[in-house]
Amino acid sequence: MTDQRAVEIIRNHSPDAEVRVGLVLGSGLGGLADQVDGVSIDYADLPGFPRAGVSGHSPKLVIGRLQGVPVAVLGGREHFYEHGRADAMRVPLETLQALGAGQLILTNACGSFRADIPPGALMLLSDHLNYAGLSPLIGEGTDRRFVNMTEAYDREMRADLVRHAEALGIPLPEGVYAWWPGPMFETPAEIRALKVLGADAVGMSTVPEVILARFLGLRVAAISVVTNMAAGLGNEHISHAHTKASAPVGAAKLEKILRAWLSGLPGAG
Repeated sequence: MTDQRAVEIIRNHSPDAEVRVGLVLGSGLGGLADQVDGVSIDYADLPGFPRAGVSGHSPKLVIGRLQGVPVAVLGGREHFYEHGRADAMRVPLETLQALGAGQLILTNACGSFRADIPPGALMLLSDHLNYAGLSPLIGEGTDRRFVNMTEAYDREMRADLVRHAEALGIPLPEGVYAWWPGPMFETPAEIRALKVLGADAVGMSTVPEVILARFLGLRVAAISVVTNMAAGLGNEHISHAHTKASAPVGAAKLEKILRAWLSGLPGAG
């Protein structure tokens, strides 16, 4: 399903483009893309890429180097709630794979259920709950659709991220992320139900991309930036504006961890 035209356009912009690590940036987390030494291409110029329409996202693909590592940064994503497509990010992720990516880091903004992971903190995903009950692989006609999700989040990548976070003195607890389809936020009763099911945080993205990435054979890690306590658990007025305003607090910590992790990869320089 990879749109070869997108790959060709990227090659025209950056003939020597190679990608080792892909990154997907969530709401309010787009600043990292500006740190990449490379070229930027609007999604609108890439066939098959979404028209990410959520404020706080920057719908651009940036190809280049970060901490000496060849990366591709997706500055925005399309969410299921925009057009009802769980597979909206399939072509972008297939494009990263076609460019050579073997690892994928996903980021998002989320609401926390845990007092020990407050707003401004980070949470490393250890697992997820597909509470939306949707799959980006519906319609896939091959047996590849039967993806083993037992260890969706790569143990080695998680251990490396935790090690670098500890060296920086930044807490990076692990937790289970629940995918809520949105666009409305959850009710307090729904949050209580998700807690019973074992979730530690909730958000409106990431899970479809994890499923697609594992389908494509990519190794995956994901980090949430906590922007608020979930409905009924805090005093914030929950809104998208609040999410965008709060995200930079955790984003600064996230950038330090990702830079350190990239610098620690074999061959980085």
